[in-house]
Amino acid sequence: MSLINRIKNSGNSFATRPLVSHIALAWLGSSLAIAAVAVLGQYSGQPLILGSFGASCVLLFGFPDAVFSQSRNVIIGHALCSLIGLCFLKFVGPEWWSMAIAVGTALAAMLGTRTVHPPAGSNPVIIFLTQPDWQFLLFPTLAGASGLFFLARLFQRMTRATG
Repeated sequence: MSLINRIKNSGNSFATRPLVSHIALAWLGSSLAIAAVAVLGQYSGQPLILGSFGASCVLLFGFPDAVFSQSRNVIIGHALCSLIGLCFLKFVGPEWWSMAIAVGTALAAMLGTRTVHPPAGSNPVIIFLTQPDWQFLLFPTLAGASGLFFLARLFQRMTRATG
C-alpha cells in the first residue's frame, strides 16, 4: 500500500469529528488557560510556562475525561519527568545519551507509577535544551502544571454546567 493511500486512510474510518461547540470550547479554554498562566507568571515574576503545556492543553481541553488528563497524571507526570530530567542533567551530565536515557527513564517512571501524561515526556528534553537550575521543578513545572490543571477543571465546570 502506498504512502498516499495510507494518508488518505485507505477506506478505514476516521475518528468521529467532535461537535463544533466542543471544538470551540477546547479552543477557548486552552487559549484562556495558557494566557492566564502566562500573565500570572509575568506578574508574579516566576516562570510558569513550560513548552509541554501546549500539548497538555490538547488533553485537558480536548479530552478532559481521558486518563491522561486526570490530576495525578498531569501534575505528578510533569513533576516526575522534570525531576528525572534535572537529575540526569545535574548528576550524569548534559550529553545526548544522558538526555536519551532521561526520556526513557521518565517514561518508565510514569508507567510504573501510573501517572502517564504524554506531554510531560518532553520535559527532560526541554531541561537538557535550557539547562535550568533545581528551581525549575517548582517554577514552572509544579506551579504551572497545577495552575493549568486547576484552570482546565474550572473551565470544564463552568461550560458543562451551562452547556
